[in-house]
Amino acid sequence: MDGRHDHDRTPTLAVHKLASCDGCQLTLLDCEDELLALAGRVEIAHFPEATSAVRPGPYDLALVEGSVTTAADAERVQRIRAEARHLVTIGACATAGGIQALRDFGDVEEFRSVVYARPDYIDSLATSTPVAAHVDVDFELRGCPIDKGQLLEVVTAFLTGRKPDVPNHSVCFACKRRGTVCVTVAHGTPCLGPVTHAGCGAICPAYGRGCYGCFGPSGSANLPALIPLLRRDGMAERDVERFLRTYNARTFAQRPRGPEEDS
Repeated sequence: MDGRHDHDRTPTLAVHKLASCDGCQLTLLDCEDELLALAGRVEIAHFPEATSAVRPGPYDLALVEGSVTTAADAERVQRIRAEARHLVTIGACATAGGIQALRDFGDVEEFRSVVYARPDYIDSLATSTPVAAHVDVDFELRGCPIDKGQLLEVVTAFLTGRKPDVPNHSVCFACKRRGTVCVTVAHGTPCLGPVTHAGCGAICPAYGRGCYGCFGPSGSANLPALIPLLRRDGMAERDVERFLRTYNARTFAQRPRGPEEDS
């Protein structure tokens, strides 16, 4: 992991799940041939999605999928951190609270009373928060789901003791590299590509749809400049809010307001 491992010991990997859909864990399994090569260099010591065999910690690297939405998970993530030399969160749920963070903008008690026949059986927090809100995280890998190429890069980087090479530019860069015509310029289609972290390969714009922001804000996201453009393309204020409050509701909602929005 950082060059200090015993040469005769195989590094250990643990994969944990909190509140999530399992999609990011499945991305690891979908690596197929690459996963076979990786398995020769690391011992998968804890991965309930893949095997019932569990070796107790501590672990050299822990991958955590899912957000913290219950008191039990808030306690569990502390244990995960304590037994992991390095902790990497994977996916929008773990890095930004996920779609379930939409509860942060409503009344959870009302939801509970309306949706469930026995709301007294439901034990959940009023918010859905990323893992980094509770413990120190060594790296956050974004996406809904994550990209398998980026996942392999991050795991390999930690196994070899180097910094992961995951770009922090926007989806617009990916569109240009792919030769995709800008859907906003060409068709007036609302698109979050200018403010969204790259990693998906710009799939939606390549098929004529605007980016939905599933990888969260990029490092240079300028939301105050984008909002007027979304309005110009025909979106009302409520539509803009709904556009931003999807996969990464918490991170996009924490955007700074610009003078255009205050006027």
